[in-house]
Amino acid sequence: MKTINVGLLGLGNIGTGTYKVLEMNRKQIESNAGVSIKITRILEKDVNRKRDITVSPDLFTQNPDDIFLDPSIDIVIELLGGIEPASSFMLRAMGNGKHVVTANKAAIAANFDAFMEAAKRNRVMFRFEASVGGGIPILNALTTALLANEYDEILGIVNGTTNYILTQMTEYGLDYEDVLKTAQEKGFAEADHTADVEGHDVANKLSILISLVFGVRVPPQEIPTAGITRITKEDIRLADQFGYKIKLLATARRIANQLECHVQPAFVPKDHPLASVNNEFNAIFVTGNAVDNLMFYGKGAGPLPTGSAVMGDVIEIAKAIAKGAAFDHYPEKAVKMLRYVGEGQNKYYVNMMVKDVPGVLGSISTTFGAYGIGIDSVLQLSRDLTENREVPLVFILHEVTRARLDEALDKIRSSKFASEIKSVIRVM
Repeated sequence: MKTINVGLLGLGNIGTGTYKVLEMNRKQIESNAGVSIKITRILEKDVNRKRDITVSPDLFTQNPDDIFLDPSIDIVIELLGGIEPASSFMLRAMGNGKHVVTANKAAIAANFDAFMEAAKRNRVMFRFEASVGGGIPILNALTTALLANEYDEILGIVNGTTNYILTQMTEYGLDYEDVLKTAQEKGFAEADHTADVEGHDVANKLSILISLVFGVRVPPQEIPTAGITRITKEDIRLADQFGYKIKLLATARRIANQLECHVQPAFVPKDHPLASVNNEFNAIFVTGNAVDNLMFYGKGAGPLPTGSAVMGDVIEIAKAIAKGAAFDHYPEKAVKMLRYVGEGQNKYYVNMMVKDVPGVLGSISTTFGAYGIGIDSVLQLSRDLTENREVPLVFILHEVTRARLDEALDKIRSSKFASEIKSVIRVM
């Protein structure tokens, strides 16, 4: 049986999970691949870290050239994380004729075109299934079985940390800070959780999905992005009252020749499949013009689910090497003429504090009307007797651009009636 040698960059949580998947399922993997897959070199500084795997010390190196310049190594797996030096390492690996597999969404989102060009130029394969949705095989499905479709929309829950936090706040009425602490203890959230809770991790993943699905490059920093840090228990309670659950969604949709996309919390109708996706699970909802609606669901993070996706890519490449066809065709997508227009129009929930005096509702409704914003529903809550004659006033508004809504809210904020705009959340 032919042996495919692999160099592994990074033996942290995901690297350990990948190594473990290969070892515990080796017979099945080799049977499916038709070749033997062997990790022969590991780039890792912390060689003494406690891991639940047994690794020969001879495999470790702190010199990346021991991998890049070794002619016996066929595939490089990059699991270092971060944009640099990971991006430079992957480009060097491809420049030396190595096929590359990665789970690094930040690096891919930042350098998508550079990686694709390097793979094409060096006639190697570049795979990154594990970068979006952990163990969910979404990228492979979109680029193989569903390739006959033109896509109209893709939206999903693609961050387990934020979905866990929102689920716990919704189901048990817990406070954000308390749930975040528990998520860190369970390993769902990192010590530095900023990228998760502020939506940056989701923006990276959405950027990758847009590149594959719509053939348009939208860098993550250009995607309108908001996280979950301002979501309150009151927002969650009111969402339930209106018939919704709050989820952090990645959304991209094509309308005629325009592409709209954004990352932000949203009111999701309780009867929508995404509303039932809870805790650390992810789900991605796809609409194609031939296949109609599909939803991909599963664990979106964790060493073993992510390692499963990484090894799936390795097996695909190993099989191609064995057949002597380890290179890709990179077609030009016909939909590249799509014009990116940002966030587009959406319905919105607005929660504000107003003076509890006659005429307030009429005045605010008139202001919305002056900006062409229709009102779907309105709810005025009773006043807390300990407060100074102020009440929450809650609106569900018809579709409007965020820029137009912000103009109207600035006008309302400057009036003598409204003291605070507490929340603005998109409504599906």
